Amino acid sequence: MAHLSYVNVFARDIVALSGFYQDVFGFAEVESIRSPIFRGIDAGRTCIGFNAHDAYALLHLDDHADTRGVKFLLNIDVDQQADVDRLVPIAEANGATLIKPPYLTYYNWYQAVLLDPEGNVFRINHML
Repeated sequence: MAHLSYVNVFARDIVALSGFYQDVFGFAEVESIRSPIFRGIDAGRTCIGFNAHDAYALLHLDDHADTRGVKFLLNIDVDQQADVDRLVPIAEANGATLIKPPYLTYYNWYQAVLLDPEGNVFRINHML
């Protein structure tokens, strides 16, 4: 059976952006795969990769390198509802922008919607 191993994010600054997620959520870097154009962090059930702009050419994606707007949504699940409330100000203190404060969804999740320092959207979720 297939499984998701990595979700990769193209980043202007792979060190700073991967550091943001490490600082806010306590994720550890996967140092064995570090390169000048890549950083990876262990996010529990999957990993998040951060690719430098040079990776567009490496992957033959030059024609797609000029992205605009929100192109993906990272969902980071936490163990308790209180963790959502606790992590939002930590994320903001590390450069995130709060888009939607913690709220209960119609599908019974407690979550907040934020932008990371490079403008990528992510949610902090607790499934009730």
